[in-house]
Amino acid sequence: MRYITLFIVLFLGFTSCKSTKKLTGKTVIKELSARKVAKKHIAANFNKETVDARLKVNYRSNKEEVGFSVRMKIKKDEVIWLKGTKLITVFKAKITPEKVQFYSPYKKIFFDGDFAMLKELLGTDINFQQLQSMLLGEALMDLKSERQDVVIQENSYQLSPKNQPSLFDLFFYVNPQHFKLNKQSIVNLEKNQRLDIIYPKYHKKNSTLFPEKINIKARESNKFTIIDITTKTVEYNTKLNIDFNIPSGYKEIQL
Repeated sequence: MRYITLFIVLFLGFTSCKSTKKLTGKTVIKELSARKVAKKHIAANFNKETVDARLKVNYRSNKEEVGFSVRMKIKKDEVIWLKGTKLITVFKAKITPEKVQFYSPYKKIFFDGDFAMLKELLGTDINFQQLQSMLLGEALMDLKSERQDVVIQENSYQLSPKNQPSLFDLFFYVNPQHFKLNKQSIVNLEKNQRLDIIYPKYHKKNSTLFPEKINIKARESNKFTIIDITTKTVEYNTKLNIDFNIPSGYKEIQL
């Protein structure tokens, strides 16, 4: 069951309009308003119709450690198709805005449901768009929907909603050069919970930026989960085969 954790765990001061610059470490960052940073981040959003990527995924927790390969196909705003292998096929999954489907040829089990179970798991509504945004290096929330504060932290523009959600705090660290994300964080101090999604490096192909590495770090009390994703190859705007059929005879599970 740990093999699907990657896909169900998913689920950011002062605004300045000055044109001065701030030295943070070795990087000189021009101070911008929160509105302008958000606008530039949105302008840098992924604009291809499809993604066909081969990934290497390493999973580690306080209970186990495993690595496997994943073929990921995305038809933007419509479907995320996944196939995990470790010598043999470990799982297949198809996620749409309406439902989540998953089956394991290895364990002969399947799941066919919606995103409702994620709300109870994470304490907040999680949807298809947020999962897609995470995989593409984009903010988990619409930065235009809420007024943001901005400060310069960790060689990034740190955006955070002026009115944080009641259950947790959100932080988005925007790269000052290409305006994709360096990191995004969800923090619940009361429950000692923290989720950091870090983007150390982007793959650039024909001026398109796609996360080359994603590091996911989740902590809760004495539990931790670390998931490292490395993009081995990626193609855009290709014809995708996203057929998905749950085999008969498998046992349905409830998550």
